Amino acid sequence: MQLGVIGMGRMGANIARRLMRGGHACIVYDRDAKAVAEVVGDGADSAADLADLVRKLQPPRTCWVMLPAGAPTDETVAELGRLMAEGDVVIDGGNSFYRDDIRRAKALAARGVTYLDIGTSGGVWGLERGYCMMVGGERAAVERIDPILKTLAPGLGDLPRTKRPAGADPRAELGYVHAGPVGAGHFVKMVHNGIEYGLMQAYAEGFDILKGKGADERPEDERFDLNLADVAEVWRRGSVISSWLLDLCAQALAGDAALTKYTGSVSDSGEGRWTLEAAIEQAAPADVLAAALFARFRSRQDHTFGERLLSAMRFGFGGHVEIPQ
Repeated sequence: MQLGVIGMGRMGANIARRLMRGGHACIVYDRDAKAVAEVVGDGADSAADLADLVRKLQPPRTCWVMLPAGAPTDETVAELGRLMAEGDVVIDGGNSFYRDDIRRAKALAARGVTYLDIGTSGGVWGLERGYCMMVGGERAAVERIDPILKTLAPGLGDLPRTKRPAGADPRAELGYVHAGPVGAGHFVKMVHNGIEYGLMQAYAEGFDILKGKGADERPEDERFDLNLADVAEVWRRGSVISSWLLDLCAQALAGDAALTKYTGSVSDSGEGRWTLEAAIEQAAPADVLAAALFARFRSRQDHTFGERLLSAMRFGFGGHVEIPQ
Protein backbone atom coordinates (compact mmCIF):
# COMPACT_ATOMS: atom_id res chain seq x y z
CA MET A 1 0.00 0.00 0.00
CA GLN A 2 0.90 3.66 -0.33
CA LEU A 3 0.94 5.68 2.88
CA GLY A 4 1.77 9.22 3.94
CA VAL A 5 3.65 9.40 7.25
CA ILE A 6 3.84 12.71 9.09
CA GLY A 7 6.38 13.07 11.89
CA MET A 8 9.88 11.62 11.50
CA GLY A 9 10.66 11.34 15.20
CA ARG A 10 11.91 8.20 16.93
CA MET A 11 8.82 6.14 16.15
CA GLY A 12 7.47 7.80 13.01
CA ALA A 13 10.69 7.30 11.07
CA ASN A 14 10.93 3.64 12.07
CA ILE A 15 7.28 3.03 11.24
CA ALA A 16 8.02 4.27 7.72
CA ARG A 17 11.15 2.12 7.52
CA ARG A 18 9.35 -1.04 8.69
CA LEU A 19 6.58 -0.46 6.18
CA MET A 20 9.05 0.03 3.34
CA ARG A 21 10.86 -3.16 4.34
CA GLY A 22 7.47 -4.86 3.98
CA GLY A 23 6.99 -3.57 0.43
CA HIS A 24 4.80 -0.53 1.11
CA ALA A 25 5.46 2.89 -0.45
CA CYS A 26 5.86 5.80 1.99
CA ILE A 27 5.73 9.53 1.37
CA VAL A 28 7.09 11.30 4.45
CA TYR A 29 6.92 14.81 5.85
CA ASP A 30 8.41 16.59 8.84
CA ARG A 31 9.41 20.18 9.52
CA ASP A 32 12.92 18.85 10.19
CA ALA A 33 14.45 18.45 6.73
CA LYS A 34 17.36 16.40 8.11
CA ALA A 35 15.00 13.85 9.65
CA VAL A 36 13.16 13.56 6.34
CA ALA A 37 16.41 13.15 4.39
CA GLU A 38 17.46 10.20 6.56
CA VAL A 39 14.24 8.30 5.79
CA VAL A 40 14.38 9.27 2.12
CA GLY A 41 17.84 7.69 2.13
CA ASP A 42 16.13 4.45 3.13
CA GLY A 43 13.75 4.56 0.20
CA ALA A 44 10.90 6.95 1.06
CA ASP A 45 9.61 9.77 -1.12
CA SER A 46 9.39 13.20 0.53
CA ALA A 47 6.85 15.99 0.55
CA ALA A 48 7.52 19.70 0.86
CA ASP A 49 4.44 20.26 3.03
CA LEU A 50 1.10 18.63 3.87
CA ALA A 51 -0.52 19.84 0.65
CA ASP A 52 2.31 18.31 -1.39
CA LEU A 53 2.01 15.05 0.54
CA VAL A 54 -1.72 14.81 -0.17
CA ARG A 55 -1.12 15.56 -3.88
CA LYS A 56 1.40 12.74 -4.14
CA LEU A 57 -0.94 10.14 -2.64
CA GLN A 58 -3.29 8.19 -4.90
CA PRO A 59 -6.98 8.18 -3.82
CA PRO A 60 -8.28 6.77 -1.60
CA ARG A 61 -5.47 8.23 0.50
CA THR A 62 -4.20 7.15 3.90
CA CYS A 63 -2.09 9.38 6.17
CA TRP A 64 -0.50 8.30 9.44
CA VAL A 65 0.21 11.15 11.89
CA MET A 66 2.96 10.42 14.43
CA LEU A 67 3.35 13.67 16.39
CA PRO A 68 3.22 14.71 20.05
CA ALA A 69 -0.28 14.72 21.55
CA GLY A 70 -2.10 18.03 21.78
CA ALA A 71 -1.68 21.05 19.52
CA PRO A 72 0.82 19.53 17.01
CA THR A 73 -1.50 16.61 16.29
CA ASP A 74 -4.69 18.72 16.46
CA GLU A 75 -3.39 21.23 13.93
CA THR A 76 -2.06 18.57 11.58
CA VAL A 77 -5.25 16.49 11.62
CA ALA A 78 -7.36 19.61 11.01
CA GLU A 79 -5.19 20.63 8.06
CA LEU A 80 -5.35 17.12 6.57
CA GLY A 81 -9.11 17.24 6.95
CA ARG A 82 -9.18 20.38 4.79
CA LEU A 83 -6.84 18.89 2.18
CA MET A 84 -8.19 15.35 1.90
CA ALA A 85 -11.39 14.14 0.25
CA GLU A 86 -14.26 11.74 0.79
CA GLY A 87 -13.04 8.17 1.23
CA ASP A 88 -9.62 9.17 2.58
CA VAL A 89 -8.35 8.02 5.99
CA VAL A 90 -6.41 9.92 8.65
CA ILE A 91 -4.68 7.88 11.37
CA ASP A 92 -3.36 9.27 14.64
CA GLY A 93 -0.78 6.78 15.88
CA GLY A 94 0.51 8.91 18.76
CA ASN A 95 -0.61 9.10 22.37
CA SER A 96 -3.63 11.38 22.06
CA PHE A 97 -6.38 11.61 24.67
CA TYR A 98 -9.27 9.45 23.50
CA ARG A 99 -11.85 12.24 23.81
CA ASP A 100 -9.78 14.30 21.36
CA ASP A 101 -10.15 11.40 18.92
CA ILE A 102 -13.93 11.48 19.19
CA ARG A 103 -13.98 15.23 18.55
CA ARG A 104 -11.62 14.99 15.56
CA ALA A 105 -13.54 12.10 14.01
CA LYS A 106 -16.77 14.12 14.05
CA ALA A 107 -15.05 17.11 12.43
CA LEU A 108 -13.50 15.00 9.65
CA ALA A 109 -16.70 13.04 9.04
CA ALA A 110 -18.34 16.24 7.80
CA ARG A 111 -16.01 16.04 4.78
CA GLY A 112 -16.36 12.29 4.37
CA VAL A 113 -12.84 11.67 5.73
CA THR A 114 -12.49 8.74 8.13
CA TYR A 115 -10.44 9.07 11.31
CA LEU A 116 -8.76 6.14 13.06
CA ASP A 117 -6.90 6.21 16.37
CA ILE A 118 -4.12 3.68 16.86
CA GLY A 119 -2.44 3.24 20.22
CA THR A 120 1.07 2.20 19.22
CA SER A 121 3.50 0.48 21.59
CA GLY A 122 7.01 -0.60 20.73
CA GLY A 123 9.21 2.43 21.25
CA VAL A 124 12.57 2.65 19.53
CA TRP A 125 12.68 -1.16 19.25
CA GLY A 126 9.64 -1.34 16.97
CA LEU A 127 11.61 -1.34 13.74
CA GLU A 128 13.01 -4.78 14.51
CA ARG A 129 10.48 -6.17 17.02
CA GLY A 130 7.31 -4.76 15.50
CA TYR A 131 4.62 -2.61 17.09
CA CYS A 132 1.72 -3.68 19.28
CA MET A 133 -1.30 -1.71 18.04
CA MET A 134 -4.75 -1.03 19.47
CA VAL A 135 -7.08 0.41 16.82
CA GLY A 136 -10.24 2.47 17.20
CA GLY A 137 -12.61 3.43 14.39
CA GLU A 138 -14.91 2.20 11.66
CA ARG A 139 -14.54 -1.47 10.82
CA ALA A 140 -14.39 -0.93 7.05
CA ALA A 141 -11.49 1.51 7.36
CA VAL A 142 -9.64 -0.78 9.75
CA GLU A 143 -10.00 -3.66 7.32
CA ARG A 144 -8.79 -1.47 4.46
CA ILE A 145 -5.51 -0.67 6.23
CA ASP A 146 -5.02 -4.25 7.44
CA PRO A 147 -1.95 -4.79 5.20
CA ILE A 148 -0.26 -1.84 6.92
CA LEU A 149 -1.12 -3.12 10.38
CA LYS A 150 0.01 -6.65 9.60
CA THR A 151 3.39 -5.38 8.37
CA LEU A 152 3.93 -3.19 11.44
CA ALA A 153 2.84 -5.84 13.95
CA PRO A 154 5.29 -8.29 15.55
CA GLY A 155 3.47 -11.41 14.30
CA LEU A 156 3.30 -14.70 16.17
CA GLY A 157 7.01 -14.76 16.98
CA ASP A 158 8.19 -17.49 19.33
CA LEU A 159 5.70 -16.89 22.15
CA PRO A 160 3.70 -19.96 23.22
CA ARG A 161 0.25 -19.69 21.68
CA THR A 162 -2.70 -19.15 24.00
CA LYS A 163 -5.61 -21.60 23.79
CA ARG A 164 -8.21 -19.13 22.57
CA PRO A 165 -11.94 -19.78 22.03
CA ALA A 166 -13.33 -20.42 18.56
CA GLY A 167 -14.12 -17.18 16.81
CA ALA A 168 -11.53 -15.12 18.70
CA ASP A 169 -10.01 -12.28 16.69
CA PRO A 170 -6.91 -13.83 15.06
CA ARG A 171 -5.24 -10.42 14.81
CA ALA A 172 -4.71 -10.15 18.56
CA GLU A 173 -2.07 -12.86 18.66
CA LEU A 174 -0.31 -11.20 15.74
CA GLY A 175 0.06 -8.04 17.84
CA TYR A 176 -2.80 -5.79 16.72
CA VAL A 177 -6.52 -5.59 17.38
CA HIS A 178 -9.60 -3.58 16.47
CA ALA A 179 -10.48 -2.43 19.98
CA GLY A 180 -13.77 -0.70 19.13
CA PRO A 181 -15.16 2.61 17.83
CA VAL A 182 -13.22 5.86 17.54
CA GLY A 183 -11.32 6.56 20.76
CA ALA A 184 -11.19 2.93 21.89
CA GLY A 185 -7.68 2.37 20.55
CA HIS A 186 -6.17 5.26 22.46
CA PHE A 187 -8.24 4.45 25.55
CA VAL A 188 -6.76 0.93 25.66
CA LYS A 189 -3.27 2.33 25.03
CA MET A 190 -3.83 4.92 27.78
CA VAL A 191 -4.55 2.22 30.34
CA HIS A 192 -1.62 0.18 28.95
CA ASN A 193 0.67 3.10 29.77
CA GLY A 194 -0.87 3.48 33.22
CA ILE A 195 -0.05 -0.19 33.89
CA GLU A 196 3.43 0.40 32.48
CA TYR A 197 3.97 3.08 35.15
CA GLY A 198 3.04 0.60 37.88
CA LEU A 199 5.27 -2.19 36.56
CA MET A 200 8.24 0.13 36.19
CA GLN A 201 7.74 1.52 39.69
CA ALA A 202 7.65 -1.99 41.17
CA TYR A 203 11.01 -2.85 39.60
CA ALA A 204 12.48 0.50 40.65
CA GLU A 205 11.40 0.10 44.29
CA GLY A 206 12.55 -3.50 44.45
CA PHE A 207 16.03 -2.73 43.18
CA ASP A 208 16.21 0.26 45.50
CA ILE A 209 15.61 -2.09 48.45
CA LEU A 210 18.25 -4.50 47.16
CA LYS A 211 20.79 -1.69 46.83
CA GLY A 212 19.96 -0.32 50.27
CA LYS A 213 20.82 -3.63 51.93
CA GLY A 214 24.51 -2.81 51.48
CA ALA A 215 24.33 0.51 53.31
CA ASP A 216 26.66 1.19 56.25
CA GLU A 217 23.63 1.72 58.49
CA ARG A 218 22.69 -1.97 58.25
CA PRO A 219 24.02 -4.40 60.89
CA GLU A 220 27.33 -5.74 59.65
CA ASP A 221 26.19 -9.36 59.54
CA GLU A 222 23.08 -8.35 57.59
CA ARG A 223 24.88 -6.12 55.12
CA PHE A 224 24.72 -7.58 51.62
CA ASP A 225 26.72 -6.01 48.79
CA LEU A 226 24.53 -7.40 46.03
CA ASN A 227 25.48 -7.40 42.37
CA LEU A 228 22.32 -5.89 40.95
CA ALA A 229 23.25 -6.61 37.34
CA ASP A 230 23.51 -10.30 38.22
CA VAL A 231 20.22 -10.22 40.12
CA ALA A 232 18.45 -8.64 37.15
CA GLU A 233 20.03 -11.18 34.83
CA VAL A 234 19.06 -14.22 36.90
CA TRP A 235 15.50 -12.93 37.31
CA ARG A 236 15.23 -12.73 33.52
CA ARG A 237 15.89 -16.46 33.30
CA GLY A 238 12.68 -18.26 34.17
CA SER A 239 11.42 -16.21 37.12
CA VAL A 240 7.77 -15.23 37.38
CA ILE A 241 8.66 -11.53 37.17
CA SER A 242 10.57 -11.77 33.89
CA SER A 243 9.54 -9.18 31.28
CA TRP A 244 10.92 -6.87 28.62
CA LEU A 245 11.16 -4.12 31.26
CA LEU A 246 13.33 -6.41 33.36
CA ASP A 247 15.46 -7.06 30.27
CA LEU A 248 16.00 -3.30 30.02
CA CYS A 249 16.95 -3.16 33.72
CA ALA A 250 19.54 -5.87 33.17
CA GLN A 251 21.00 -4.07 30.17
CA ALA A 252 21.20 -0.76 31.99
CA LEU A 253 22.79 -2.23 35.12
CA ALA A 254 25.29 -4.29 33.13
CA GLY A 255 26.45 -1.14 31.37
CA ASP A 256 26.69 1.04 34.50
CA ALA A 257 25.88 -0.50 37.88
CA ALA A 258 25.53 2.93 39.52
CA LEU A 259 23.44 4.39 36.66
CA THR A 260 25.56 7.52 36.89
CA LYS A 261 24.31 9.08 33.64
CA TYR A 262 20.76 9.30 35.00
CA THR A 263 19.58 11.86 37.55
CA GLY A 264 16.35 10.05 38.38
CA SER A 265 14.08 12.90 37.29
CA VAL A 266 11.26 10.94 35.67
CA SER A 267 8.75 12.63 33.36
CA ASP A 268 5.20 11.55 32.63
CA SER A 269 3.70 12.06 29.19
CA GLY A 270 0.03 12.32 30.20
CA GLU A 271 -1.38 8.83 29.82
CA GLY A 272 -0.91 7.96 33.49
CA ARG A 273 -2.89 11.04 34.52
CA TRP A 274 -5.64 10.26 31.99
CA THR A 275 -5.84 6.67 33.26
CA LEU A 276 -6.41 7.91 36.81
CA GLU A 277 -9.06 10.36 35.56
CA ALA A 278 -10.88 7.40 33.99
CA ALA A 279 -10.54 5.44 37.23
CA ILE A 280 -12.05 8.34 39.18
CA GLU A 281 -14.94 8.63 36.70
CA GLN A 282 -15.67 4.92 37.16
CA ALA A 283 -14.98 4.90 40.92
CA ALA A 284 -12.48 2.13 40.16
CA PRO A 285 -9.63 1.66 42.67
CA ALA A 286 -6.21 2.14 41.07
CA ASP A 287 -3.88 2.32 44.05
CA VAL A 288 -0.73 1.08 42.31
CA LEU A 289 -1.16 3.25 39.24
CA ALA A 290 -1.79 6.34 41.35
CA ALA A 291 1.23 5.68 43.55
CA ALA A 292 3.43 5.17 40.48
CA LEU A 293 2.34 8.47 38.97
CA PHE A 294 2.87 10.36 42.23
CA ALA A 295 6.32 8.78 42.57
CA ARG A 296 7.23 10.38 39.24
CA PHE A 297 6.09 13.74 40.54
CA ARG A 298 8.29 13.35 43.61
CA SER A 299 11.26 12.20 41.53
CA ARG A 300 11.59 15.72 40.16
CA GLN A 301 12.45 16.99 43.62
CA ASP A 302 15.04 14.47 44.86
CA HIS A 303 16.24 11.23 43.38
CA THR A 304 16.82 7.64 44.46
CA PHE A 305 18.66 4.82 42.75
CA GLY A 306 15.27 3.35 41.84
CA GLU A 307 14.37 6.53 39.99
CA ARG A 308 17.59 6.37 38.03
CA LEU A 309 16.52 2.85 37.03
CA LEU A 310 13.14 4.24 35.91
CA SER A 311 15.01 6.71 33.71
CA ALA A 312 17.17 3.91 32.34
CA MET A 313 14.11 1.82 31.43
CA ARG A 314 12.40 4.78 29.71
CA PHE A 315 15.55 5.42 27.69
CA GLY A 316 15.82 1.72 26.89
CA PHE A 317 12.35 1.21 25.44
CA GLY A 318 11.57 4.63 24.03
CA GLY A 319 14.77 6.62 23.78
CA HIS A 320 13.31 9.09 26.28
CA VAL A 321 15.96 11.46 27.63
CA GLU A 322 15.66 13.27 30.93
CA ILE A 323 14.37 16.83 30.87
CA PRO A 324 17.04 19.20 32.28
CA GLN A 325 16.05 20.69 35.62
